[in-house]
Amino acid sequence: MNDMKIFQDGLIKIYENDRQEQLVDARELFYGLRGEDTQTKFTDWISEKISKYGFVENVDFTSFSQKNEKGGRPTTEYALTLDTAKEIAMVENNEQGRKIRRYFIEVEKKTREMFEIPKTLPEALRKAAELAEQLEQQKPKVLFADSVETSKDSVLINELSKILKQNGYDIGQNRLFEKLRNEGYLIKQKGENWNLPTQKSMELGLFEVKKTVVNKPNGSSIVRPTTKVTGKGQVYFVNKFLKEVV
Repeated sequence: MNDMKIFQDGLIKIYENDRQEQLVDARELFYGLRGEDTQTKFTDWISEKISKYGFVENVDFTSFSQKNEKGGRPTTEYALTLDTAKEIAMVENNEQGRKIRRYFIEVEKKTREMFEIPKTLPEALRKAAELAEQLEQQKPKVLFADSVETSKDSVLINELSKILKQNGYDIGQNRLFEKLRNEGYLIKQKGENWNLPTQKSMELGLFEVKKTVVNKPNGSSIVRPTTKVTGKGQVYFVNKFLKEVV
């Protein structure tokens, strides 16, 4: 998907090729539906979906070979049409699948509206007014992005929840932790790594882990890791979550 541009960077990235077709990376959809810590293998999951629902290559999806960044043999990746991605999200038969499907439908609706040509002058004026209103509503979000995009200061999850509230997305610390775990940004499995960033979110530069040495009364000491959201992560999550309420 590297040779495609990102058409919509929301709940799941939607890409656009040189024929202006909207496509979804199957592996990104898989982790969006199942979470980063799923025990299911992507190759088994996509093969089962293609076989069970009769998806046709070069019609419903295309496959391509991609270099494995971790070394070893190249991986086989899949670019899904938006209709195929919607169907896969629907048959996943869980709340996350329904949420992602609704997101795809909303993107399609806005795309149609974007390219719909006004037939009358009043309609053209109405669309121009709607666009101006949308731009006005987005101003606080743009200013927020400008202010923290290059910031070197990372914040705690609790502080991120406050930033989200200030920008119109009402969520508390506990629900934000749960959301980040369910969507594969934080480790879901309880234990010493619980609530630490997943490999995916670290590679995206969304988090950093600060280690604090705590001295015990008996003279021993332990190291406690704390997850903090980078400036890039703050912009990423504000933009991502606000799209859910637009």
